[in-house]
Amino acid sequence: MHLRDLTQFLAELSDNNNRAWFAMNRPRYDILRAEFLELVTELIAGIAAFDPPVAGCDPKKALFRINRDLRFSKEKRPYKTSFSASILPSGRKKPSEGGGPVYYFVINASGQLDFGAGEYMPPAYRLRSVREHIATDAHGFGKLLKDRKLHAAFGGFYEEGKLTRPPKGFTADLPHIEHIKLKSYFVWKETALNLNAPDAISTILLAGFRAAYPLITWLRSVPALELPLPDKEK
Repeated sequence: MHLRDLTQFLAELSDNNNRAWFAMNRPRYDILRAEFLELVTELIAGIAAFDPPVAGCDPKKALFRINRDLRFSKEKRPYKTSFSASILPSGRKKPSEGGGPVYYFVINASGQLDFGAGEYMPPAYRLRSVREHIATDAHGFGKLLKDRKLHAAFGGFYEEGKLTRPPKGFTADLPHIEHIKLKSYFVWKETALNLNAPDAISTILLAGFRAAYPLITWLRSVPALELPLPDKEK
């Protein structure tokens, strides 16, 4: 895809985040979106080579809309200034729907590529399931933490919102209690793109996603709860 054109468009959108400007530049956006869709389609095929269920992901559903949801947001600019996608077997679902672990990436106006995998801020009932699975599958989770490729690619888990004390129902002496305190089971990496080598994007992403595959696999093994728990369980 034309990375320079994409980052230039996003930079201009950042300075002109209004409907009139976007309408005038809609042809540019449509071309760039089509190219981004081709990239996502390529990635789905590449991920499916080591994670076959992902082959069922609809590329169009994987893309996030550029329009912001302004209903409950203090941010009133109508458009996002990035292109992003979330890849999982059934297509993209809202985090609140507990869609399960995903492969995610985003390109912003400065030419930065951020990507990761796992479950970011899952709903309360799903978070409870993951925490209980860590407690009951301490050996399996410990093996995941020792995965060299996962650690080399991403380091540790994303720790935003981590609790200072064990969540309700979990004791401080449990194995992996520091990980039970997490609110996300997600790994994350930020890197600057080489705008002169657009074809390198898929190589970078597929290498990272392959390294994250053990985390995806472990999260898929988490038993589902039949009924959602109240938000206070978080």
